[in-house]
Amino acid sequence: MNPEKWAFNLLLPLIFIRFCTSIDTLTPTQSINDGEVLVSSGETFALGFFSPGDSSRRYVGIWYNKISVQTVVWVANRDSPINGTSGVLSLNRDGNLVIYENTTRNHSTLWQTNVSAVSRSARLLDSGNLVLFQADGGSGGGGVWQSFDQPTNTFLPNMKLGLDRRTGLEWFLSSCKSRDDPGTGEYALRVEPNEMPQLILFKGSTRVWRLLGWLARGPVWNGFVFNSTFVNNSDQVCTSYTLTNASNPSMQFLDESGSLKMVTWDGGKWVEFMSIPYERCVGYGRCGAFGYCDLNNGQEFECTCLPGYEPRSTEKWNLRDASGGCIKKREAVSMCGSGEGFVEVANAKVPDTFNARVVMSLSVNECKEECEGNLLLRGLHK
Repeated sequence: MNPEKWAFNLLLPLIFIRFCTSIDTLTPTQSINDGEVLVSSGETFALGFFSPGDSSRRYVGIWYNKISVQTVVWVANRDSPINGTSGVLSLNRDGNLVIYENTTRNHSTLWQTNVSAVSRSARLLDSGNLVLFQADGGSGGGGVWQSFDQPTNTFLPNMKLGLDRRTGLEWFLSSCKSRDDPGTGEYALRVEPNEMPQLILFKGSTRVWRLLGWLARGPVWNGFVFNSTFVNNSDQVCTSYTLTNASNPSMQFLDESGSLKMVTWDGGKWVEFMSIPYERCVGYGRCGAFGYCDLNNGQEFECTCLPGYEPRSTEKWNLRDASGGCIKKREAVSMCGSGEGFVEVANAKVPDTFNARVVMSLSVNECKEECEGNLLLRGLHK
C-alpha cells in the first residue's frame, strides 16, 4: 500500500511559514491560532492546525516537520473537528491544554487534557511527544500529561503499547475512519495482558488477528531493524521499539483496513518494508477447532487437522474454507503409544493464550502431567 494514500497529505501553505513561531513551548500567556505552529527544538516535528486529505475540517495534530508530504502522527481533537479557521490551542487557568473555537457566537471547548495537577507549560519534544510540565520553560517538575499516553493510529519510536498495571492506563492504537477523516475507526491494536501476553487486532469486539512472539522480538526486513523491548512485571506489560538507524524517519501505523504498516522515508517518499498480517497464518481462528495453520505443510492449503482428526466438512475444506474446523476421525485410531499422552505437532502456532496459565518452574515431565490432568478434567484424553 502506498503510504501517501493514508497519510494526511497537505503541503503547508506559505502562510504557515510566514507566521510560524520558532518556539517549541507553549505557556499560559501564549496561544496557537490556526496558521501558527510549534516546532520541536531539533525541528523534527511540528504541531498546529491541519486539514486531512480533501477535507476542509480543521484538527490539531503533530506531523514530521521536514518531510514534504505532511504526515500526521497524532491528532488531539480527532472526533471533534472544527469547521473553519477559528480554532485556538492554549493552556487554561487550570493548567490544561484546550482547543476551542474563538468566534463572536461560539467559544466552546472541543477538546482538553483533563489533568488534575496544574501545569505551567506544554513542550513539543523531538520524539514527537507533546508533554505538559509543572514548570515554565517545558522542563523540571515532571511531566503530568503526554500525547504518547493517548496515541491515535501511529506507533512512534519510544512509544509504548500495553498496560500500566498501577494506574490502569492502556496504550493502544486505533485506526482512522479514512484518509479524509482521522476520527476513531473500527480497528484497535492492543496488548492483551494475560499470563502470556499477545498482540491482538480487534474490529469492535471481534478478534481479527493476533501475534505472540512478535512482542519480544523486533521484526527484521531487508536489513532494516527495529530494536524491540518487551516488559512484563507487576508495574506494566508493554512493548516499545527504537531504531538502529535513525538517519531516516521511520514509523509504524495502523491503517484503515486493520494492517500494521512499517515504513521509512527514503528518496522523497514513504517506503513500506513490512506489513502485518504478512502471511495467512496470522488471521485469528483461520483453521477452526482442532485445526492449525502451517505454511510449510507441502499443500496448497495452509490449514491442517491435528493428528487423529479430519475436516468436519471435506467439501468446504476443498474450497479452502476451514472455519468449521476438524473432528475426531471416525475410526478413532489413537495416535498415542502406551502410556503416552502427547504427539509432536511441528510448525504449529501457539494457541490463543487468553486463558493460558504460565508456570515457569515446571520441568517437561511435570508440564506433561499437568496437561494430562487438565485433559482428563475436560474429558478429552482417553
